[in-house]
Amino acid sequence: MKVGFIGLGIMGKPMAAHILKAGNSLTVYNRSRPSVEELAKLGAAVGRDPAHVAEACDIIITMLPDSPDVKEVVLGERGLIHGLSPGTTLIDMSSIHPLAAQQIAQKLKAKGVHMLDAPVSGGEIGAIEATLAIMVGGEEEVFERCLPLLKTMGKSVHRVGEIGAGNTVKLMNQMIVAINLAAVAEAFAFGKKAGIDPASAYEAIKGGLAGSRVMDTKINNIRDEQYTPGFRVKLHAKDLRNVVTMAEETGAKLEFSDRVLELFHDLSKQGFSEEDHSSLHRLFPVGKAAK
Repeated sequence: MKVGFIGLGIMGKPMAAHILKAGNSLTVYNRSRPSVEELAKLGAAVGRDPAHVAEACDIIITMLPDSPDVKEVVLGERGLIHGLSPGTTLIDMSSIHPLAAQQIAQKLKAKGVHMLDAPVSGGEIGAIEATLAIMVGGEEEVFERCLPLLKTMGKSVHRVGEIGAGNTVKLMNQMIVAINLAAVAEAFAFGKKAGIDPASAYEAIKGGLAGSRVMDTKINNIRDEQYTPGFRVKLHAKDLRNVVTMAEETGAKLEFSDRVLELFHDLSKQGFSEEDHSSLHRLFPVGKAAK
């Protein structure tokens, strides 16, 4: 299978590496060169631009920060649309607004090109370990054809509806993660203030109803107050802005997601937008523990 991959960031690079290791022919493109060179050493071909990648491949995967980035790579000058042939498939694994996914799919359909929107959850660890949860929107026949490829990157791969549904479910995921993360950050700050050791508290809590993948993944960041990015504050804020926008469009009621978005905005104003989203813990200052 001839696969193209565009967007070799924190998550995209290991995802692309798994595709290559599974025995697929891979052509990559990224604006910054180090990741491209690293994958080239593993056997990947290097595309000159998105259109060139599209010309060389049957399936192209994009993993980009936001809706405008995907639109530019797919529809812009020397974008994928200029190289894609009828019958080829774009799998956009970025987390974008569902409406943007639908708009892009309509443009591609006019050229006879298929599209899946397939955002992921699991962060850098999930990308490295190929254990991502992948939420897919699009035609069932296209999904089934692409499923073996998706399984090289993810442990849980589910079609959830037509195009745009993947990103809608991803927004649901991001709401749950954000609210859970805020609860973990607040609770462990509360415990620290009372003199409780975070590691001991985690061991006591993790097996009960409060246990969660969020807590398992982020406890070391919170315990050590080190926030090297696995998923950046600015990206989670982007997702929650899409939640708010979609809620306004559909009339859905929000009580908590918009409040956590405010917390992410507070972190960004303080200069922490590039940190891991677990840096929400910064907003619950501990100071000297009580005696």
